[in-house]
Amino acid sequence: MKAIILSGGKGTRLRPLTYTGAKQLVPVANKPILWYGIESIVEAGITEIGIIISPETGEEVKAKTGNGDRFGANITYILQEKPAGLAHAVKVAQSFLADSPFVMYLGDNLVQSELGLFLEHFHSNHLDALTLLCPVENPSAFGVAEVDEKGRLLRLVEKPKVPPSNLALVGVYIFSSGIHGAIAAIQPSARGELEITDAIQTLIEQQKAVEARQIRGWWLDTGKKDDLLEANRVILDTCCMEPRIQGELDTESKIIGRVQLGVGTKVINSTIRGPVVIGENCHIENCFIGPYTSIADRVRMVDVDLEHSVLLQGATVEGIHHRIVDSLIGQRAQLTEAPKRPKAFRFMVGDDCQIELA
Repeated sequence: MKAIILSGGKGTRLRPLTYTGAKQLVPVANKPILWYGIESIVEAGITEIGIIISPETGEEVKAKTGNGDRFGANITYILQEKPAGLAHAVKVAQSFLADSPFVMYLGDNLVQSELGLFLEHFHSNHLDALTLLCPVENPSAFGVAEVDEKGRLLRLVEKPKVPPSNLALVGVYIFSSGIHGAIAAIQPSARGELEITDAIQTLIEQQKAVEARQIRGWWLDTGKKDDLLEANRVILDTCCMEPRIQGELDTESKIIGRVQLGVGTKVINSTIRGPVVIGENCHIENCFIGPYTSIADRVRMVDVDLEHSVLLQGATVEGIHHRIVDSLIGQRAQLTEAPKRPKAFRFMVGDDCQIELA
């Protein structure tokens, strides 16, 4: 069994943050989103992993993720020259996959359910395809499945105006090698892409063994700012994050609840109320840091009231005397404030930005 993880695309919904980096490397609870998928796949017993990368961000993904040693895996990088659809990604990975059954995992998705349970069902029932489903409030924004009472997949529709159900396709699929023939038989969709939903529909029409199973627990697609902040909240809230203080706190500072503080980080005259994770070599002074906040390495914060936010490496936030909430602040961004500001701010700030609120 092998796996491919899709880590290409342009990340347009997270711009300006993704003008300068891969969306799959944006951290959730201070860990790149991509790594959660790798860990889930390895936990399920799959160690041969191909990562689909783009020309724009592929080198960054390689440099950050490495050859797989840290995960106990062997990672092969596969270049997809342009984002031409999920089925096209499988097509470019065909030489890596050969005749092996495989998992396809979208690199910007987080799934709580154990992948191993679905792999067991796939193998024991000799399936050609197994899709994972999750009920959603807005099915028109997703690929949607129609299933019968036995879980057999009847029909798939990509972003339908009139959805046949509220069951969206989660970004995890399991296929036999038969999917390659189905992909070879389809044509690009109206948006010019080879759709994996069309390939699965081809398997259905060929009366192959195709099933769908609903996941238990949450599924998070981190393609937009608010989705990413929600993913950060859920991970901090539901994962077993043990309190760990490796940095320095002065006697005026307070830690409340589950907080992780990295090596070399200094906290001065500040209150941190968890769940919060703070990376290494940060400087936190005269601040209140509220729940569901993740702060990466080398961040400087002085005179700041912040919660439910994600700050990336090297960001600086100083002298902002009103609360910052629901914000995503990029690498090396600088935020400062002149006097007399409104009561609250919301930000999405890309890498290397410099902002003064005057």
